[in-house]
Amino acid sequence: MVISFLKKDNLKLGIILGLIGPILGLVIMYFLKYSSIGFFEFLDMFINSNRLITSIGSLCLLTNAVLFTLYLNTHRDNTAKGIFATTLIYGISILVLKIFN
Repeated sequence: MVISFLKKDNLKLGIILGLIGPILGLVIMYFLKYSSIGFFEFLDMFINSNRLITSIGSLCLLTNAVLFTLYLNTHRDNTAKGIFATTLIYGISILVLKIFN
């Protein structure tokens, strides 16, 4: 059932996947490199460090790049548009966070 849901070509699905992708990337990065500290302490460190905003933020957006490429190559363009739009929003948010930090 889940697999058939992911095969749809739908803008809403792309937005949902685009929102979940970087969050999943952030959680994976936490478990791979920062699991020795608490998750909320990690988030605080991420938000307040320009170096981490750049490096971890870029890696988190990489998950959306993979999703975008997958959906684009399988000709599900509406889903790819949703992923791309949320990637832009995340990217702009990271840039604003970095500038005003």
